[in-house]
Amino acid sequence: MKALVAYFSASGVTKKVAERLKSAVGADIFEITPETPYTAADIRWTNPFARCNKEKMGKKDVPVSGRVENMSDYDLIYLGFPIWYNGAPNVVLTFLKGYDLSGKRIALFATSGGSGISKTPEKLKPYLSPDAKIIGAKLFSPGVDEAQLKSWADSL
Repeated sequence: MKALVAYFSASGVTKKVAERLKSAVGADIFEITPETPYTAADIRWTNPFARCNKEKMGKKDVPVSGRVENMSDYDLIYLGFPIWYNGAPNVVLTFLKGYDLSGKRIALFATSGGSGISKTPEKLKPYLSPDAKIIGAKLFSPGVDEAQLKSWADSL
């Protein structure tokens, strides 16, 4: 079984968790990055005019820079992101729409300053191929260690 850790990180917190997960499970890694990088002002969610708010409320696609060229090689995708408005940021949705994930197993992991992950799997289903399967979803604290990540991955 070949695994990929694909993640988006706005402030670096999710990136650290993704890198630990990659090491814990021996997966390849791909950073989901928007074509136009976010600035600190863009992700200041308390500002109603911030880019992150305009994208989420406007349900806008956020073009992704780069592609996973060999997506068909992966059986399992660990998909990581910060929780924005009880879901994945739009750049993650655009990423998902860009691939045929038929037959893939997808494990969601997220970081958050306060929101949960419980509604996220349902919100992501419309962006997945019909027979792609979300096999788990877990919110992690920034300090999660490799052993905890490995234990979670083994439980899926």
